[in-house]
Amino acid sequence: MKASNLIYAPALKQEFRCRVPLKDARQLFLVNGKVQGGNAPLALRLEAGEPMDRMLQIIGIRSADGPQDLSFESSFHFGPRSSGRIILCAHTFSLDFFKTVERVKITLEEGAAAEFVVMQNEHNRAEHETDYDIVLGPGASLDMVFLSLHGGVIRNHIEARLEGQGASCRLSGLYLADGEQRMDYDIRLTHQVPGCRSNQLFKSILDDRSVAHFDGLIKVVPDAQKTEAYQANHNLLLSDTARAYTRPQLEIYADDVKCSHGATIGRLNPDELFYMRTRGIPAAEARLLQQLAFAGEVVEKISSTELRERMLSLVEKRLRGEFSRCQNCSKNCC
Repeated sequence: MKASNLIYAPALKQEFRCRVPLKDARQLFLVNGKVQGGNAPLALRLEAGEPMDRMLQIIGIRSADGPQDLSFESSFHFGPRSSGRIILCAHTFSLDFFKTVERVKITLEEGAAAEFVVMQNEHNRAEHETDYDIVLGPGASLDMVFLSLHGGVIRNHIEARLEGQGASCRLSGLYLADGEQRMDYDIRLTHQVPGCRSNQLFKSILDDRSVAHFDGLIKVVPDAQKTEAYQANHNLLLSDTARAYTRPQLEIYADDVKCSHGATIGRLNPDELFYMRTRGIPAAEARLLQQLAFAGEVVEKISSTELRERMLSLVEKRLRGEFSRCQNCSKNCC
């Protein structure tokens, strides 16, 4: 495994301990777009047949030492038949206004397998826009879960191209917003060759005056026969002033395919709430349980039991409102 200054656990100016990773996960700090201890951009490459022995967590931090407006790139290249698991975390380290534009390139060559978990947890004055450019070769497999827990404005643009036969891509996402927060997901997934599979599931829970946009396109080019592609976007509104906009789309130019898409926008189920109330569950707890059940379908896509339980704990804290209690804290219980 080759990367620019790969593993660092630096002594930062403030105490910071991200509580997401597993005990044996390796950590790399990316402070204001640069690998801690060096000036080169992050570039990780696995050689042919190389397995990543431990999960790697890349902790991205925006601090007062950096510019308010920042643009940078990272790349992850998986050689033929290589494999690895990566956590990408985004945190704000001070309450300054931050605007971040990030480009992430992910390439999987023939037979490679990768799992990414993206956890975004920034304060209300932060804007973070990330472009993901994903290419899958023959027989490659990518499993990617996005958890947008907190942030003033979060925009994720995902362009994935299945360029080799037998490639498989699963994208899942959960985004939570309240106050005046905004969450945008823009996905373009193209099946360029026959015999590939893709599956997308994205969900949002929105409160107060928050807004979310989901714009998803599955494109199947001519001759990409035997394609299987599915996309779903479901939104749960907790207030009358929250807004969800969704536009799932199919663009199909082949005739031997299995493709579907769908979207829903709704509220908590009153019958389920009533049932739980009759069993002695307080109203607030009943509402929380219903939200956790809604969110759990996405978090369950994480393969590691330990990591999945940690993420479920963070989601529960967020839904209980614990992130908004510390008005002068930038870490949001990360």
